[in-house]
Amino acid sequence: MKQDIPADDADAKSRKQRARRKRLFTLLGIAVLVIAVLWLIYWLLIGSRKISTDDAYVGADTAAVTALVAGPILSDPVGETQFVRQGQVVALIDPADFRLALERAQAQLGQAERRVQGYYANEAAAAAETESKGSELGRAQAQLASARSDLARAEAEYDRRQRLSGTGAVSADELTQAQNSRQTSQAAVAAAQAAVGKARADVDTAKAQRQAAAALVRGTDLNANPEVAAARAQLHQAQLDLERATVRAPLAGIVTKKAIQVGQRVQAGALMMNIVPIQSAFVDANFKEVQLRKVKVGSPVVLTSDLYGHGVKFHGKVVGVGGGSGSAFALIPAQNATGNWIKVVQRVPVRIELDPRELKDHTLRVGLSMKAEVEVR
Repeated sequence: MKQDIPADDADAKSRKQRARRKRLFTLLGIAVLVIAVLWLIYWLLIGSRKISTDDAYVGADTAAVTALVAGPILSDPVGETQFVRQGQVVALIDPADFRLALERAQAQLGQAERRVQGYYANEAAAAAETESKGSELGRAQAQLASARSDLARAEAEYDRRQRLSGTGAVSADELTQAQNSRQTSQAAVAAAQAAVGKARADVDTAKAQRQAAAALVRGTDLNANPEVAAARAQLHQAQLDLERATVRAPLAGIVTKKAIQVGQRVQAGALMMNIVPIQSAFVDANFKEVQLRKVKVGSPVVLTSDLYGHGVKFHGKVVGVGGGSGSAFALIPAQNATGNWIKVVQRVPVRIELDPRELKDHTLRVGLSMKAEVEVR
């Protein structure tokens, strides 16, 4: 038989349950308040001073190795994914044609030097010839003066005999001889004048020839002569082409996208391979535009990669902020001037430089995903 519970006991039990429930709600409220206060403190001290994004990827300034001369590939000693040092031979183009071109350029330089030496010899000979013609002109002028003197004497003798011929003091034979002597002197003067004209013309010709010879060597020596300089430039070009037949790595890194094989003929400018300098990799983190207010050059950054997980932390610093958002430089940029416009939060790339020592211990590859957290205090 059931016993009836007294009303006082029931009320007391109900009060106890309400008190316990109230105490639990009070404790829950206090816990929520404590959590809220702790979160607020964290946000004020730490959270508000950091921004993060997982839209970040590893990058590097990849070097494209191109053929600078044309020819068949003689050897390719490196393979895909192989690490190469700066200056290491990565390909060899058949150098036979370039050696022949070098020998031909050396021969042409020797010919040019001998030809220019001939120019100097011709200039000296032209100078001597000019002096010789000047001496001949002087001799012709002296002969003209002598012929004119003889003519003056012959004319004086003829005039004197002609005046005396009427008195009978001079015979007709003497007068004839004087006349012949005058005519001979006149002919000698004419011949001397012609000789002077010829000698003067020879001097002008010799001077012109000397000027032409001097123009080829004026103001330069053998090494600075244009013909020798041009031949030497061809020699240097041939030497450069021969050196370029040996293709070397422009920097240290990993070989990727190798596009050559032995026997293949490549043209100048053809891409042979790419070299990725993983030891100098960086990270491009794409932050939302509202996160960039406090980002400055030099801000410290902590990064984690999907490759190594959260157990490995990379440290770096901001070295620059992109000049525009990614959509601004897209192949087909957004046309926000149309009527169908929807505002989309834009992202701007931030370049982050990594610690080389950490990269050496934990190498990264181009394109790997990263999570970046920037301190903006």
